[in-house]
Amino acid sequence: MSQSPLRLGIAGLGTVGVGVVRIVRKHAKLLEARAGRPIEIAAVSARSRDKDRGVDIAHYAWEDDPVAIARRDDVDVVVELMGGSDGPAKATVETALANGKHVVTANKALLAHHGQDLAEAAEASGAVLRFEAAVAGGIPVVKALTEGLAGNEITRVMGVMNGTCNYILTRMEATHQGYNALFEEAHKLGYLEADPQLDVGGIDAGHKLSLLAAIAFGTRVDFDAVELEGIEQIELRDIEEAAEMGYRIKLLGVAQMTGRGLEQRMSPCLLPAASPLGALEGGTNMVVIEGDMVEQIVLRGPGAGEGPTASAVMGDVIDLARGFRVATFGQPAATLAKAKPARAVVPAPYYIRMELQDKPGAMAKVAAMLGDAGVSIDRMRQHGHKEPTAPVIFVTHKCARSQVDEALERLATNPVVASAPVAIRIEEV
Repeated sequence: MSQSPLRLGIAGLGTVGVGVVRIVRKHAKLLEARAGRPIEIAAVSARSRDKDRGVDIAHYAWEDDPVAIARRDDVDVVVELMGGSDGPAKATVETALANGKHVVTANKALLAHHGQDLAEAAEASGAVLRFEAAVAGGIPVVKALTEGLAGNEITRVMGVMNGTCNYILTRMEATHQGYNALFEEAHKLGYLEADPQLDVGGIDAGHKLSLLAAIAFGTRVDFDAVELEGIEQIELRDIEEAAEMGYRIKLLGVAQMTGRGLEQRMSPCLLPAASPLGALEGGTNMVVIEGDMVEQIVLRGPGAGEGPTASAVMGDVIDLARGFRVATFGQPAATLAKAKPARAVVPAPYYIRMELQDKPGAMAKVAAMLGDAGVSIDRMRQHGHKEPTAPVIFVTHKCARSQVDEALERLATNPVVASAPVAIRIEEV
């Protein structure tokens, strides 16, 4: 077994980068024992050399340009932790792979947009590209799919994959505060991305879902085909109504291969409060994998943060130190199929909320519009209100999303409807 050290070049010294430095220092002997060789940091790069990060980086070689990390002769593995789908992150990873250097990244946006090209570049140069830290923080879901469950035909992957959204939704329920107040709280705590829409708009979670779908179904990453809906329209009354019916609202991702093609959707759903996904609190993530041999596997853990994400990075690093090699998405890039995108057609009940003009016949008109679209009402609830509008909640019988969309279009243009209707799928998981 080789005793030569595996030398890391870290591009990006934010929360996760600092976490990696701490692990390499704190667990040096443990890492060496498990990897069979020392793991060392040879060079680092970040925007500011003088920033106080709480760790001493003075004895590491410094590069102002992260791409220079990828060109250094004393770097075996480039650890890319800068983020962003293009710019320095993409240039650094491409340069590393072109030079035959392995890459470990936590950058889900980069892979969601350029995963196929980067996987092909890695294979062409004999390098390995790993990204456990890009999906679900400390949960080893990429390893589970590419290794532990490799003998299964995967039928469905679903989960709660954005801790920030789950934090906001569970805090709304716990504190009885509205979305805007909890958004500000999450922002002050540093839970939101620099562009908050990446979190609350479902984009970050959609990136992760597209990566898991590629591994699970042997397809090329196709983030553009993910149906995205964020949590911005969720109001406190939706949380409270869901609770009264025995549900909780979660931003749920679902990917499954059907006879029509690959279905990928990331949207708020009402889930049974007693279910594992429904019971999830705070920033915790959960991924559920269903396969023909194992039936169902549930993976739960912290979805973000310095320790969990740096832990995932080091899992990939140790695999490389051991000499373990696996294709980026679990099989050779050339064999990944281009999937036909498909929309969800499996019927489900829906929760629909709207404000109606408080006029005689308004409810009858709404019922007629729903019926004309093929949407049948299971139950309806109207709370106390003040004129001139009345808040109304409908729960439908099972119907297709296309029927709901048709009903929403009709409702949005009718003068009896005072505000844009909101529809949330009820998922019995």
